[in-house]
Amino acid sequence: MIHQEIIASAETVLSKKIIRAEPVHGGDINQVYCLQTSSGPFLIKINSASRFPDMFNREAEGLSTIAETGAINVPRAVALGEAAGYSFLLMDWIEAGREDNPAMAKLGEGLAKLHRNTMPLFGLGEDNYVGSLQQSNRIHGEWSDFYRAERLQPLLKIAVDNGQLSRADTLQFERIYNNLPDLFEPEAPALLHGDLWSGNFIIDKNKQPYLIDPAVYYGHREMDIAMTMLFGGFGAAFYDAYQYHFPLAKGFEQRLKLWSLYPLLVHVNLFGGVYVQQLRSYVKSYL
Repeated sequence: MIHQEIIASAETVLSKKIIRAEPVHGGDINQVYCLQTSSGPFLIKINSASRFPDMFNREAEGLSTIAETGAINVPRAVALGEAAGYSFLLMDWIEAGREDNPAMAKLGEGLAKLHRNTMPLFGLGEDNYVGSLQQSNRIHGEWSDFYRAERLQPLLKIAVDNGQLSRADTLQFERIYNNLPDLFEPEAPALLHGDLWSGNFIIDKNKQPYLIDPAVYYGHREMDIAMTMLFGGFGAAFYDAYQYHFPLAKGFEQRLKLWSLYPLLVHVNLFGGVYVQQLRSYVKSYL
């Protein structure tokens, strides 16, 4: 149930009466509700202001960054606020429709257009979050340096410190670091969604794709592709459309496990269990 101070604050910023709040599945981090108001529905995400400082600010900024490209739809962030020790983010409600091949092809095209947006360096002006973990986005001139120092090393250290991984795992990662510049085809930094699994897009009732829950930064675009494939894939229509609009470099399939090391480290730190063995299996592919 939503705290009444949050309801009151949301009514103030919306200038609308909230009729009821209906729970929506929002994962392990946030409470998520559909707010039925006097002029239609809105979505509200709520979490602890002290545990996740500025999380929703960074999410709103990520949505804005994607929206400014005009490449693909995102929900509009309506307002941010705090009440009763909680942070909240109010957004436009997107009514979900059915995923079909034409809609997934539009998603692939939109992601390809998003990846056409570039900057001279890898990273972002500020850090943000991936899941509930803080994500470092310090600027680097080389992708191999960024991937090692801002993606793999910080989460590997957390996993070792928490006992999920061992010193032996660290030594194996160090072997990968030494070879990293030779393991991929260099590309210009691309604007990435940053956490593109199947739960982070919506096909609306008009068959238009929307990206949600971004963890944006400028990186190697195969990172987003690898994430789409890590837990089952998005289907041929999506990948065919992406390849048509922005073909991937030859041999990208052999690099997918390399780029999956980062999301697997995220999952090791959040959930442990089976992800530890999957991570170790992927590491061995590059030793």
